[in-house]
Amino acid sequence: MPAFIRHGRRKTCCAVLALALGTPAAWAQTDAPAPAASAAATAARTQYRDALRLLGIWLEAQRAYDQVPAVSAAVVVGQQVVWRQGFGHIDAAGQVPAAADSIYSICSISKLFTAVAVMQLWEQGKFSLDDDIGKLLPEVAIQRTDADSGPISVRLLLSHAAGLPREADAPYWTGPDFSFPDRATLLQRLRAQATFARAGGHHQYSNLGLVLLGELVAATSGQRFEDHVAQQLLVPLQMADTRPLLPRTGVGNRLATGFGARLRDGTRPPVAPFDTRALVAAAGYSSTVDDLARFAMWQLRLLQGGGRELLKVSTLREMQRVQWTDPDGGNTWGLGFAVSRDAGQTLVSHAGWCPGYRSALVLVPGLQLALVSMVNTGDGAGVLPYARQMRQLMSKGLKLPVAPSGPDAPRLLDYAGRYAAQPWVSELVVVPWGHQLAILALPNTDPAGGMELLKPSGPDRFRRQRADGTPGSELVFERDAAGAVSGYREWSQRVARVSALAD
Repeated sequence: MPAFIRHGRRKTCCAVLALALGTPAAWAQTDAPAPAASAAATAARTQYRDALRLLGIWLEAQRAYDQVPAVSAAVVVGQQVVWRQGFGHIDAAGQVPAAADSIYSICSISKLFTAVAVMQLWEQGKFSLDDDIGKLLPEVAIQRTDADSGPISVRLLLSHAAGLPREADAPYWTGPDFSFPDRATLLQRLRAQATFARAGGHHQYSNLGLVLLGELVAATSGQRFEDHVAQQLLVPLQMADTRPLLPRTGVGNRLATGFGARLRDGTRPPVAPFDTRALVAAAGYSSTVDDLARFAMWQLRLLQGGGRELLKVSTLREMQRVQWTDPDGGNTWGLGFAVSRDAGQTLVSHAGWCPGYRSALVLVPGLQLALVSMVNTGDGAGVLPYARQMRQLMSKGLKLPVAPSGPDAPRLLDYAGRYAAQPWVSELVVVPWGHQLAILALPNTDPAGGMELLKPSGPDRFRRQRADGTPGSELVFERDAAGAVSGYREWSQRVARVSALAD
């Protein structure tokens, strides 16, 4: 098997994801012109434009091979959205292209809005993080399975370690109707529910826990939960396309139709729209990648600049610090955010998964990097909709040196493009990668690890680079009568170029 496809096999992977933002920035995308950027921003962008180019090529191909109807995604670096795009179609007829302003259910990413609202009220001294929710909300009653358990505190609820059941007592994830309870029904049935485990004993992700925190926001703010979140978070951050429901009217053709798991015949049945009603604080919001990029930039800005904007920076840092580690070490949570480590970087994240939709929000504070992605299918395709792979590509791309210039430097875009399929790979793509070329087989579940670098070795010649840094086989590119690259030879085998890439 050729070396360049060793990472191309499909595999199951999992990850935990989240993040946040603020004022409008310079938006760069392929389907609309971007405002003029500063000279410094333009110079910086040359260092990761190669990663953005490959990211777009990879994501478009991976969506197609995974047969995901639509994906929308965005990349934030500091206070700029450096890339935003949609692929596929958001309607059942396949006529409406996905875009960065397409609307999806974000399901559990809604919990981050609830967590921010809770911490805003905590800053005002309305309650302590270690207060028992039963004392703060006397109408909340749930039976205890452990008489010696400690309090079901606000802190533990935010960290999914309060011992509560995962769900309220209603079959709302059961299709095809997805019947969510109203508030009165949920609270009435809560009296018959019991805790899952001792408070502070184990991790148990809980939609019910965030519902109770939504009740706390309403009770201590004196407003409806939805009104408070809009006034204290969405409006200040200009998140005008973020709503506590799936909008069914007034948005034209921007709402992505949700689809179920792919069946054996390759089809995906459409999923009926749902209203989360009493579960809005845990799973009810819809949004766009544009709006979640604003949410992300607010966090990056506050972490970088300090001070106070909607929250004190010290409060946001506390939310994004590990507050809870499961005894088995498998789950580490802050206050509302999942917090983990990968490749020496701290990741702050949250994912959303509802019937017909999956979404992901990931923040890498040490790189001032954020990724947002949304798909309109509820199965495992695009595991945590591609955000893990996007993050790894961008983390690698941000470290790229600027490609050399001058008359003796090879024009790397001359070689870039799609190359012919082989018996062992569906597609090959060659792109500039700093001062080298990168070659990647598609589809690929690990594009950052699956790419191979090609180092210039002479006119129209490049060598593969082994893992230990020693040179591998040589690719000799060929040109047609007009001087355009037409393919390459390696070990006497010829691979034709199918199409070039635009500069």
